[in-house]
Amino acid sequence: MVSFCTMSKPLKETTARVFFALWPDKAERTALAEWQAGLHEICGGRAMRADTLHATLVFLGDVALHRLEALQLAAQEVEGKSFDLSIDVACYWGHNHIVYAATNIAPPQLEQLVHDLEQRLTEHRFRFDRRVYKPHITLLRHAQWRDTALPDMRRVKWQARSFALVQSAPDEQGANYRVLAKFPLL
Repeated sequence: MVSFCTMSKPLKETTARVFFALWPDKAERTALAEWQAGLHEICGGRAMRADTLHATLVFLGDVALHRLEALQLAAQEVEGKSFDLSIDVACYWGHNHIVYAATNIAPPQLEQLVHDLEQRLTEHRFRFDRRVYKPHITLLRHAQWRDTALPDMRRVKWQARSFALVQSAPDEQGANYRVLAKFPLL
């Protein structure tokens, strides 16, 4: 008797789209959201929901669900220091039509945090977007502006006391972000 076995397609592994970010508290998020109305008047576009405002540290993209625990363990190895951010300038990126909030001077602790996080991720064999880090908070998408300066905005003080692992899932309003874990900065 001959038996045949049929080859089936391998099951597609379930993934989560994730990134590490500085996640502002409600007061900081509200202050950042106040910039949006004036900027929207002159640039148009779609304002990001206030509850989604954040500063991405490292974007990983799709990560297998079974690796999320290892991802959190890698982040726990980072011994970053807390710092204050002064968000004091609005800018426009013409190549992707984004208006964003930024700092004129990035604190060295922020740059060190990103560096240390990237090192831990590399050691744990995670893939991520490797690019020169430019701290920013996206305020408007699909905006139109020139390469001239945007108006001055009221300074927002942000106390970075932790960073977060965040999952992004598309929804009818653009994206739904869910904080999976927070990691303290000392």
